[in-house]
Amino acid sequence: MNPAKPAVLLALALAAHAKKPVTLDDIAAATPAPRPIWSPAGRYFAWQQDQAVHLYDASNRKSREILKTAPLAAAARKPPEPEAFDWENRRVSEERLQWFPSGRELLLSLSGDLFSIDIDKGKWTQLTTTPTAERDPKLSPDGRRISFRLDYDLYVLDIATRAVNRLTRDGSPTLRNAELDWVYPEELNLGTAHWWSPQSSHIAFLQFDTSRLGIYHHTDLLKLNPVHEPQRYPKAGSPNPDVRLGVISLETGRTRWMDLGETRDALIARVHWNPNGRALSVQRLNRIQNRQDLLAADIETGAARPTLRETDPYWINVKDEFRHLPTRKQFLWASEKDGYRHLYLHTETGEPIRQLTAGDWEVTDLACVNESAGRVVYTSTAVNPTERHLYSVSLDGGPATQLTRDAGTHTISMSPVCDYYVDSFSSLSTPTRRTLHRADGSETAVLAASDRKPLDDFEILPTEILTYKAPDAATLYARLIKPPNFDPTKKYPAIVMVYGGPHAQTVRDAWAGLTWDQALAHRGFVIWQTDNRGSAGRGHLWEAKLHRRLGRQELEDQKAGLNHLLSLGFVDPARVGIYGWSYGGFMTLYALLNAPDTFAAGISGAPVTDWRHYDTIYTERYLGLPQDNEQGYAASSAITYAPKLKGKLLLIHNTDDDNVLFQNTLQMMDAFQKAGHPFELMLYAQKSHGVIGVARRHLNRTMTAFFERHLK
Repeated sequence: MNPAKPAVLLALALAAHAKKPVTLDDIAAATPAPRPIWSPAGRYFAWQQDQAVHLYDASNRKSREILKTAPLAAAARKPPEPEAFDWENRRVSEERLQWFPSGRELLLSLSGDLFSIDIDKGKWTQLTTTPTAERDPKLSPDGRRISFRLDYDLYVLDIATRAVNRLTRDGSPTLRNAELDWVYPEELNLGTAHWWSPQSSHIAFLQFDTSRLGIYHHTDLLKLNPVHEPQRYPKAGSPNPDVRLGVISLETGRTRWMDLGETRDALIARVHWNPNGRALSVQRLNRIQNRQDLLAADIETGAARPTLRETDPYWINVKDEFRHLPTRKQFLWASEKDGYRHLYLHTETGEPIRQLTAGDWEVTDLACVNESAGRVVYTSTAVNPTERHLYSVSLDGGPATQLTRDAGTHTISMSPVCDYYVDSFSSLSTPTRRTLHRADGSETAVLAASDRKPLDDFEILPTEILTYKAPDAATLYARLIKPPNFDPTKKYPAIVMVYGGPHAQTVRDAWAGLTWDQALAHRGFVIWQTDNRGSAGRGHLWEAKLHRRLGRQELEDQKAGLNHLLSLGFVDPARVGIYGWSYGGFMTLYALLNAPDTFAAGISGAPVTDWRHYDTIYTERYLGLPQDNEQGYAASSAITYAPKLKGKLLLIHNTDDDNVLFQNTLQMMDAFQKAGHPFELMLYAQKSHGVIGVARRHLNRTMTAFFERHLK
């Protein structure tokens, strides 16, 4: 017997099972799990996936396919979408799948038409066949009617008779009934603009007058003849849309406008029906968002009275934790008044009762309120800022109970009656798995196990989470990926990944998929990312360090992070690059220009280069009005520092970006040219803020080649 043969066979077997390095061709983001749509009684949830509607019965832990959606899409027979681009915001949240209150039928919006689905028989009925799409459809609470928008007006369909009633008649491209503009959903996360009353007798809606908004003149240059595509875009300091709140009576057809005071310099951030259906609870912000009023508006008279007011020396973040508690005659309120977002209980007239959560951490989401059991279920950062866990606390006060245990990120979808929840869990080393739990946290079923294929097929390099101290002793979190076959005695090039802005957190214990970071690390780069002050997840006071001045504090924390990385001894300080997109693109430019000897090269994607070119609600929240903070705007602009460029730079932008306008990059280019500084440029002709589709591969190759040219 040849003694070498077993060794050869073993080597071949090991080679066959060797994991592959992550390459640019392998990059694939983690696929989000389909969102469960819970039935009113909480027993079932439905979801859409693979061109089918599915149903899961939580009581017996069984799932089944209700129907395929291809026949419904064919029945819709809508004409092709017009070529002109509709500058509609990606954060508008239209519900494609809804439950009838009976819990036996589903409403499905598909290919622009509406269908009802019998969950027991799997049969469907087409409810609309209009030539244009019904937008933002909503079932009335009694299940008898459906409201929706056609073009710029609001309609209602009687399901039994199929009669359609037009509720508004003055809609136009600049006067939008029940239709959001661009900036409200983008910066206030307001996903809809109309709401049924609990008794199904009235509909509240927002009307947006955008006629005073400035027009940004996009042009599609890919056509034989250029096509003008104007977008109404409110730049900092310019007019916001004029918004008013109306209530339509389904019986009389009359609209009563709510008197919310002067609204031209105010923002209507949230609208909620009171349980009795006779009043609306309206959250209103002043223009620079450091004052928040909760108003009670009478739908018969339109008169509004104040219920609660909060002020903040910096700004107020609005989220979705408000809940009426009708049997207790109370409401749940979230506030950052102690520096962290916590839950508070108030009487229905606004008097404070008690604080339900407290500590140097923040409530991140409200999962459910079980008024009959007297419990509130929420997620928070109490364990660690990089993790998310689920908790339950009594409405009567007392300590909270932690319901999730596995270290990482738990994203929760809980039934309306708070009896079951779906937990989508992941960590840096564990791809997403979905499990079903009872309200006490006990697991009852595995809905989807972790997809281990990326871990089995690819050499996923470990991501480490580190902490370090800033010069003022503040603790910061960073993530680190080392190249394969890491040798601590070598000196590696490094790339600092940066976002840096508010409302975002990049250092998280959560699965990311096959990322560009991994591909770069496999090419020999050390990957480093820090969440500086201003980032999300650490509380309001952590964010507020950016108030009225963007870039300065963020850069100081980024430099402290890089100094910590260099102190570990394996990074060449002469070969450090920086990359960021959007706010991160701004931070890349700001770092290259204000720390020119620190970074050898940088890639700035879709950057805001002058904050006067960004939108009103976001920019004014942090910097105030341009006329009130001229120095802050000038000091926060990358264009101000253009003469200081020393490192290599690649600028990237979509020419029709509807969020960060291409004008930003063009003016940055002009400033560099006037200063005599060379730079590289890559443009894409897409109508989006990020580069998507097949062009993404070209983008990844372009960026990788840039760093390999200048850092190796």
